[in-house]
Amino acid sequence: MKKIICLILSALLVCSLFGCGNNGGGGDEPVGGGKLVIYSPNTDALCAAAEVFGDKYGIEVQFINAKTGECLERIAAEKDNPQGDIMYGGMNYANSFNPEYKPLFEEYVAKGDDKLPEAYQNFNGITTHYCLDGSAALLVNVEEYKKLGLNIDEFDSYEDLLQPELFGKIAMGDPASSSSAWAELTNMLLVKGDEPYDEKAWEWVNTFAKNLNGVIIDGSSAIYKGTYEGEYVVGVSYEDPCVGLLVDQAKLGKEIVRLVYPSEGAVWLPAGAAIIKNAPNMENAKLFMDWLISDEGQREIAKTTARPVNPNIANTSELMTPFAQIKVVYENMELCGSHKKEWQTRWTEMFNAAKQ
Repeated sequence: MKKIICLILSALLVCSLFGCGNNGGGGDEPVGGGKLVIYSPNTDALCAAAEVFGDKYGIEVQFINAKTGECLERIAAEKDNPQGDIMYGGMNYANSFNPEYKPLFEEYVAKGDDKLPEAYQNFNGITTHYCLDGSAALLVNVEEYKKLGLNIDEFDSYEDLLQPELFGKIAMGDPASSSSAWAELTNMLLVKGDEPYDEKAWEWVNTFAKNLNGVIIDGSSAIYKGTYEGEYVVGVSYEDPCVGLLVDQAKLGKEIVRLVYPSEGAVWLPAGAAIIKNAPNMENAKLFMDWLISDEGQREIAKTTARPVNPNIANTSELMTPFAQIKVVYENMELCGSHKKEWQTRWTEMFNAAKQ
């Protein structure tokens, strides 16, 4: 079986990709073979699903793993000489419609897109949605929480993040640079006001920012890993990697962390992928997009701790909480996308003022 080459994003390794050429397909039909270079902020499990794709078509799949913002910056810097083929993950609604980013991607609608639920179909000609990300996942370190004299069984909401005992002990990413932290912010704004995204919701966010005590984590993985290891008491994270930790602790037979979906409501957003404009391995890129939402691709997604975008294919993990047990709410993605820069700036100003 061909092995996925996972590369860490660094100047040295990226420079080694500068000589990447096309796969020699050139025709209307994908032929497989050659290589495919994917930029991705995704978890290891989601990246590993592409091993099946690579093995099936005899394609060498290379991953450049980095945060969403770093991937997009790299793609923008390389626009006159693209080195990658796919942006896998990070293409949420706001990034997909951002006029700064949309021109960086190829117009392509994957085969089978029209079979997906209408809300998750390719809505702008470039973004293929392949799984659903739970944007409101509160990961609690059970032992550290109990040490504060708090009852872990009573932790069930965003409101519990404001407890004074948690001052400076919460791990949160930066919504100005992290796609998962941005999704968490918009989820908070949706459910913590009298009306979605109103000033009362912003007042709540301001109180929450003060309870962070200046702690902002660089990188989403540091949030859930740090909470699991006891560095933080609560991690404001997203569902996929948190369920992965539940799988790990189940093997140990010990509860280390607990995953809580806020009782105010949790949003599931479609995660997106897109082909980089003038990708060197264009036919392989199109083939990957088709495979990603095919039944086979969705079954591979279902083996991870992410929820497939195809509702007819269920996740195989018994540790995934059924939607029937979660208060699911729906974000106004267009509104959030159109206000992204404005709200990111407001968050930054609010957070900086809170830590002074």
